[in-house]
Amino acid sequence: MKIFNLFKNYSFFNSRNFIPYGKQNINNSDVKAIVKVLRSDYLTQGPLVEDFEYEISKKVNSDYSIAVNSATSALHIACLSLGLKKGDYLWTSSITFVASANCGLYCGAKVDFVDIDPNSALISIKLLKEKLEKAKLEKKLPKIIIPVHLAGSSCDMKEIFNLSKIYGFSIIEDASHAIGGSYENEPIGSCRYSDITIFSFHPVKIITTAEGGVAVTNNRELAQKMSDLRSHCIIRDAVRFLEKTTPLWRYEMQDLGFNYRMNEIQAALGLSQLKRLDNIVASRNLIYKKYKKLLCNVPLKLIDIPNNVYSSIHLVIVKLDNIDKYEYIFNEMRSKGIGVQLHYWPVHLQPYYKNLGFKKGDFRYSEDYAKRSFSLPVYPELTNSNINRICQELIKLIN
Repeated sequence: MKIFNLFKNYSFFNSRNFIPYGKQNINNSDVKAIVKVLRSDYLTQGPLVEDFEYEISKKVNSDYSIAVNSATSALHIACLSLGLKKGDYLWTSSITFVASANCGLYCGAKVDFVDIDPNSALISIKLLKEKLEKAKLEKKLPKIIIPVHLAGSSCDMKEIFNLSKIYGFSIIEDASHAIGGSYENEPIGSCRYSDITIFSFHPVKIITTAEGGVAVTNNRELAQKMSDLRSHCIIRDAVRFLEKTTPLWRYEMQDLGFNYRMNEIQAALGLSQLKRLDNIVASRNLIYKKYKKLLCNVPLKLIDIPNNVYSSIHLVIVKLDNIDKYEYIFNEMRSKGIGVQLHYWPVHLQPYYKNLGFKKGDFRYSEDYAKRSFSLPVYPELTNSNINRICQELIKLIN
């Protein structure tokens, strides 16, 4: 489909006037924190990763945090800690980054999708209920469901949690977009309605560690398993040795693990950024409100934010009323130096997943979303003049 042509490289990306859809927010405190680590005794496996984990747990009201080198790694070890394996099913949304689904394939499981609510672009509770009932009859119920908090807004976790009690699946919240947000006045990441929550700290996310992620949970056993998995499953605590005659200077590899550790430089940057998380989220919400006001009379809509959600506004996603003008508007916005972006092309229509048997028409709301939606720039340094310019160009093109 022609949509893929929208992702070619444009020379104006390096232009001074180019407005990206997102970018990192780095200040002098961040730089000083990193320089301090570079002059310290530890670049990896030092004290700052534990400090960062502690501060994350305190911020989101979770009991445990496991910091890793990416949210993709966090999703992988979260699935493994919940026992996902060959023959199991993992369900997630098709409107997400591919990692939300790939983590199931890494474990040898089968992946399937639940269509979205067309207004919020979050996983549809109605369609989830219907799919679960059908899967129960076919004896193909999922072992894990991963709701995706697209653009920073939480899915309806209470409803999903209640369904998990009926159908017996575990829940991993993919909150890669959503640190600093809340659901029913509780921080996203409190894991009140899930087993594990995942955050991403990629440069365009709310806060960054350059690359990095974290898995938070209230379950001690899951936390220990994920902690082991991120570091080769090598155990150095003699109390946990399987071979009790092992000398204390030895270590044991007790399972097949990975090198998914976060380093001290990343942790230092994360600790510095975390101090201004609330201000960053507040500024993103202010930008969202400006967009909403300026575009209120235009034939498009911003995707809904549920009433019981405070969104971190990782993305500002608009849906055009006129699907026929999508490619023209997208290309023209890009040509004018405005970095609109599609988040996301449906995972089930990626070539790899089509080779697994998925096809066009499987998830109609997700497919319709992808034909008429794109993200507008949003980051704390975005100026009022830039917001006005973006909206003026968009309104001009639509009209």
